[in-house]
Amino acid sequence: MGKEMMYGEAIATAIIEEMQRDPNVVFYGQNMGMTERDPMLKMFGKDRLRITPISETAELGIAVGAAMTGLRPIVELWMSEFMLVAFDQVLNEAPRLRYMSGGQVKVPVVFKAGYGFAAGWAGQHSNCLYHLVMGTPGLKVALPSTAADAKGLMKAAIRDDNPVIFLQHFLLTLEKGEVPDGDHVIPFGVADVKRSGTDITIVATGWMVQKALAAAGRLAKEGISAEVIDPRTLAPLDVNTIVESVRKTGRVVLVDQAPRHASASITIAGEIAEHAVAYLKAPVRLVTAEDTPVPFSEPLETFVLPNEDKIVHAVKCVLAKHAAAV
Repeated sequence: MGKEMMYGEAIATAIIEEMQRDPNVVFYGQNMGMTERDPMLKMFGKDRLRITPISETAELGIAVGAAMTGLRPIVELWMSEFMLVAFDQVLNEAPRLRYMSGGQVKVPVVFKAGYGFAAGWAGQHSNCLYHLVMGTPGLKVALPSTAADAKGLMKAAIRDDNPVIFLQHFLLTLEKGEVPDGDHVIPFGVADVKRSGTDITIVATGWMVQKALAAAGRLAKEGISAEVIDPRTLAPLDVNTIVESVRKTGRVVLVDQAPRHASASITIAGEIAEHAVAYLKAPVRLVTAEDTPVPFSEPLETFVLPNEDKIVHAVKCVLAKHAAAV
């Protein structure tokens, strides 16, 4: 059994449940707990729900130090771009300390941030910056696409003894979905087959999972069976599930909102090239954003970003190349 929740509500529910379960979990950030009427402030008090100064460097630095002392901080950063001013803590401090201490120091911190706000927010707030962090050893990256995954991955992130970047897509915030009852935890590094198929594999991330599923529905009406895979976490990345799907279908389209050369899809394409090239019946096709900043203009934004039509076109191109080869 489950309950229908919005994506954003599912994340908040996970945080509340974990704060109730573990008194060491603290939650803080800018614009939080600003009035005595705040429901989380009433539940947990000012010691565990805190408002911070407008200084990402301070927020993240405090989190790393707090985690080293035994707390499990969650930092609300609102937008992933705000992390950029504090990347020393994100890339060079938090992920290295456990390794450099021989496992004596744990850094159980969650950096929670929104991304990909493709709704007229233009060049500085519409970005998908996960390529900057997904290759850093010691750092985990979660990218949920549904309410159920959002809750399950947030719980796993809070319980992890390593630093986690938890990225929530702004345009999924109000999307509803059924969330399992009880202590719903999704382990990192386990992809989800959102739709089974036999003709082609579509690997999509974040908001693009919805676009891929919609495209798969359209393709099914034309007799094309597309399998849709959501990695759910980019670090660790579940390569095995992707390879097994490619082994079955022999064709693959990778869909990513990030620009082509700064996308998770480029990394996934490399894994397929190494581990599944023998199964491919046609070249891998990428459907990504153009290599340009996201424009403010809505028609230009639509041109730059991936969408359902572009996915359908890519799938048909891959199938046509296979047919021509045969």
